[in-house]
Amino acid sequence: MSLVMVVVMIESTGMFLALGDMTDRKIDQKALTAGLRTDGLGTLIGGIFNTFPYTSFSQNVGLVGVTGVKSRFVCVAGGVILMVLGLLPKMAALVESLPTFVLGGAGLVMFGMVAATGIRILAAVDYKTNRNNLFIVAVSIGIGMVPLIAPNFKQWMPHSIHPLIESGILLASIAAVALNLFFNGAAANDSDAVNAAKQADAH
Repeated sequence: MSLVMVVVMIESTGMFLALGDMTDRKIDQKALTAGLRTDGLGTLIGGIFNTFPYTSFSQNVGLVGVTGVKSRFVCVAGGVILMVLGLLPKMAALVESLPTFVLGGAGLVMFGMVAATGIRILAAVDYKTNRNNLFIVAVSIGIGMVPLIAPNFKQWMPHSIHPLIESGILLASIAAVALNLFFNGAAANDSDAVNAAKQADAH
């Protein structure tokens, strides 16, 4: 469970940074800590009621880009509406009757917005004066694609580390952080650390 939560925290960190970039809000260490604590509290409450863990999803970030709505009060109102609808089985049947291609079209747009945000973040990386950054991005993307391209690669690895290497996001994040430390050193400031985390999520 701890390994799963590490993966969830990495994904959530990327979502927070991408959302901050969309809303023009600086995401510092304090904001990241508060967001991860909120995710942890949501997962704890979900576990008490015997449900799945709750975390931030890229669909939500894409939804912000599609609608342009950036108010937290709208999100709270949406949550209250969903809670009310959860008590009405007829509404659940109505939502379930939506055609699959409608949901697919909406998902295509939202995930496309997430990909576009990742490209925009990577475009802000300094590739001209620091050639190592290009190498870091290229290798991290390649390592992150391994579970998708060769899903059976785990059979050559110890069974105890399978939960860690099943996630391309986790592999890309580890590769980006390790390569950044190797090539650029550990003397980077807070803004460099945030940019590195954005690169890892964009992979």
